[in-house]
Amino acid sequence: MNRCLSRRRFSAWALSAACALGMVGTAQAVEEPADVFIKRVSGDILEAIKADKSIHSGDVNKIVVLVDQRVMPNVNFLRMTASAVGPGWRQATPEQQKRLQEEFKALLVRTYAGALGQVNDQTIVVKPLRAAADDKEVLVRTEVRGKGDPIQLDYRVEKTADGAGWRVYNLNVMGIWLVENYRSQFAQEINAKGVDGLIASLADRNKTNARTSK
Repeated sequence: MNRCLSRRRFSAWALSAACALGMVGTAQAVEEPADVFIKRVSGDILEAIKADKSIHSGDVNKIVVLVDQRVMPNVNFLRMTASAVGPGWRQATPEQQKRLQEEFKALLVRTYAGALGQVNDQTIVVKPLRAAADDKEVLVRTEVRGKGDPIQLDYRVEKTADGAGWRVYNLNVMGIWLVENYRSQFAQEINAKGVDGLIASLADRNKTNARTSK
């Protein structure tokens, strides 16, 4: 992380980010406002996590399934990865971009796997939305409430061009925007070793995380 976080603070950050990324892909017959979308899907994922003992035991394979089925349909992960990589994304070949998305996804899954097992009595409170009805990109502010102090959790969401609803493309947990946090890290890797160097670094981190999680 770029900012110094205590272990307790990072645990809260990771837990909230895990819940934030846990979007449930349920099609809606009527278009939802952005705040209703966030309230629905964040509540659904909290309940799904609480009900799955495999996730609580740290089963990474089960967590990967959860991410693929419930997170990805509601996140513009292409935009998220491209924004995190920054200017280097335009330099990358299609194959490199594919690898970057795969390794970034694996990094996020491994980073938040432990936090998912800590979900118990948390609830999401959505704050009043400040947006016009025709806005295509909206900031939705929420709080995660449970034991201890409330945790700030803000989402940047975009309205899809095909009318499929909203997609999350960035999130802010306790003052840290996920995309910007990784962008500075990735920029250092690209400046030092190029796009292939960043891919190799992410792959190495993921292998290390996989070994330590066993």
